[in-house]
Amino acid sequence: MSSDDERGTEPGQQPEAEQLALIRETVRTAKVPRAKPRTWRGAALAAELPVARVVVNKGVLHLDQFFDYAVPEELADEAQPGVRVRIRFGAGAHQVRGGRREGGRLIDGFVIERRADSDYSGPLAALAGVVSPEPVLSTELLTLARAVADRYAGSLADVLQLAIPPRNARAEAKPSPEPLPPPGAPEPGTWQRYAQGPAFLTALADGASPRAVWTALPGPHWADELARAVAATLSSGRGALVVVPDGRVAARLDAALTTQLGEGQHALLTAEAGPEKRYREWLAVRRGAVRAVVGTRAAMFAPVRDLGLVAIWDDADGSHSEQHAPQPHAREVLLLRAAHDKCGFLLGSTGCTVEAAQLVETGWALPLGADREQVRGSAPLVRTVGDGELARDGAARAARLPSLAWQAVRDGLRTGPVLVQVPRRGYVPRLACERCRTPARCRHCAGPLEAPQERELRCGWCGRGEPDWTCVACGSPRLRAQVVGARRTAEELGRAFPAVPVRTSGRDHILDSVPARPALVVSTPGAEPVADGGYAAALLLDGWAMLGRPDLRAGEEALRRWMQAAALVRGQDEGGVVVVIAEPTLRPVQALVRWDPVGHAQRELAERGELGLPPVSRMAAVSGRPAAVEAFLSAARLPPDAQVLGPVPLPVTDPARPRRPGDPPPGEPWDRALLRVPPGSGAALASALKETQASRLARGSADPVRIRIDPPDIG
Repeated sequence: MSSDDERGTEPGQQPEAEQLALIRETVRTAKVPRAKPRTWRGAALAAELPVARVVVNKGVLHLDQFFDYAVPEELADEAQPGVRVRIRFGAGAHQVRGGRREGGRLIDGFVIERRADSDYSGPLAALAGVVSPEPVLSTELLTLARAVADRYAGSLADVLQLAIPPRNARAEAKPSPEPLPPPGAPEPGTWQRYAQGPAFLTALADGASPRAVWTALPGPHWADELARAVAATLSSGRGALVVVPDGRVAARLDAALTTQLGEGQHALLTAEAGPEKRYREWLAVRRGAVRAVVGTRAAMFAPVRDLGLVAIWDDADGSHSEQHAPQPHAREVLLLRAAHDKCGFLLGSTGCTVEAAQLVETGWALPLGADREQVRGSAPLVRTVGDGELARDGAARAARLPSLAWQAVRDGLRTGPVLVQVPRRGYVPRLACERCRTPARCRHCAGPLEAPQERELRCGWCGRGEPDWTCVACGSPRLRAQVVGARRTAEELGRAFPAVPVRTSGRDHILDSVPARPALVVSTPGAEPVADGGYAAALLLDGWAMLGRPDLRAGEEALRRWMQAAALVRGQDEGGVVVVIAEPTLRPVQALVRWDPVGHAQRELAERGELGLPPVSRMAAVSGRPAAVEAFLSAARLPPDAQVLGPVPLPVTDPARPRRPGDPPPGEPWDRALLRVPPGSGAALASALKETQASRLARGSADPVRIRIDPPDIG
């Protein structure tokens, strides 16, 4: 076994990760004689291309490189590029003592290419075996995985573990069906509700590659519209890939695609399918038997042939962010695929993220939406109740529902079910101006201000104190917590409406749909079931809790959750009403009333541009024990324009909350530093962080340091 980076060191010196760049340059410029491949015991080698370049399935940064192995004669036919192989790897795998190979353990890898010779002059370890002759790693997938690893400061092996599902021998032994002929171009259908909708479908059917940010109208038609976009792409002889947040959404789109295309034209890649079925579907895609894919997060790497369209639905959903290293986001991976494969791109949602607004503002994608008349007819009537009105309302004090909400529920229950959205408990309060409720932010870095244990005011990002804070909007020096401790539960609503059945939908038990009969449906955000014919009304309770999350995206996320629930309500023309319990003057509430997610995202983007916040800038989070973070930052060769915010202590993790990747160990104090760079320096920042982390791992550093590029929660 050898590496391209093992030469150029002094005798007896261990190759260290900080020398990798110098070593690579030495290998490129020096005239190194290529050795004839040979193995430890002189075993017979393949007659042609006896060297296999292998990527090791071991996600360690300082081993993020290719290794050369000798190809034994008996494996010459099976050890082809893209197949899984078994190799000896580890301490002693490339040492000979007494004429016998020692050390090293058998692990998996992928053959990248076959070569006639090797850059390594010593004897090569031989491939131990071929796991399967099925080529699962194509050149296109390898290029994509490399780009994702570089963007997120991760290793190629980690990305390949996300991209290629585990092998299942029974699924692999079964042949995939013959590919069906492409369907005909679909009719526009409900795409006619959008000014540029029919033209978008026509462009896909003609073999063009349009790129659009689609603001979908409320209602159940989004799945059919996505299915028609896929059908238009297939009709041009190309493939299509759609990534959705979860299995429930995937099932709706799966049904719409089956209706539009018939059986056998698309594959469904979700974890709920089980390992054998999922691998069988994945193989059908790789073999070219199926050219359309719908799936959850991992499907972003699906090896669709002749890709003509990549699409993502609801890119703001947290499920699109991978929780395993290097934690890529499906939207960014699909953007990389669209740029590399020069294919069409469609980002769809009932809301609009700042990232989507940025794609339109830069001209990379075109907006795809309906006119105001269509929006007003499709969206429900939205009414608001502020906390001042709530405090003066006698009915609200008695029944914990304001009179307006009470009346909306009573009227709605006459004609159908009523949805009640209750936010999850446990949000940490965020501070805001007491008079105008403008969020309190640091004057130095625009981070959120906090007062831990009711002590002095300080920034949650850079740690600077703010003893003389005043509101930038109205000048008031007084602060308040944005979260009001109101708790509505399904039991209390059941007591308020004793003659009406109450159904709940949440993390432990999520309903897919409910009948059109009158009922109260209490749901947490994201778990709302679809009602047959739409809900007659909806209550969006405790808006302060949604808006009070200590995060830069609190307003955007609250608006998205509200619009997702309100989109399930009948349109205003059919009498649908939504009541939101939140301060009417707040920007997200006003955007909901006007049903204007695009305008909200554009204003958020403009403000973040002024403050230098993502996505206008690129950010990375470095967390670990305080001493480890300080040492990491001291050793890192950051870009000259990088700004370091912090480190500051991470909040203590709630022991009752399930642990997530990136959480500090329970009870252990960790610090976090945020690194910010302007546009154009994101690649340099990721490279510097990866190099520093590789150096630490090569030296065997005991203190863990975690790196997250584009952290979703920066405060």
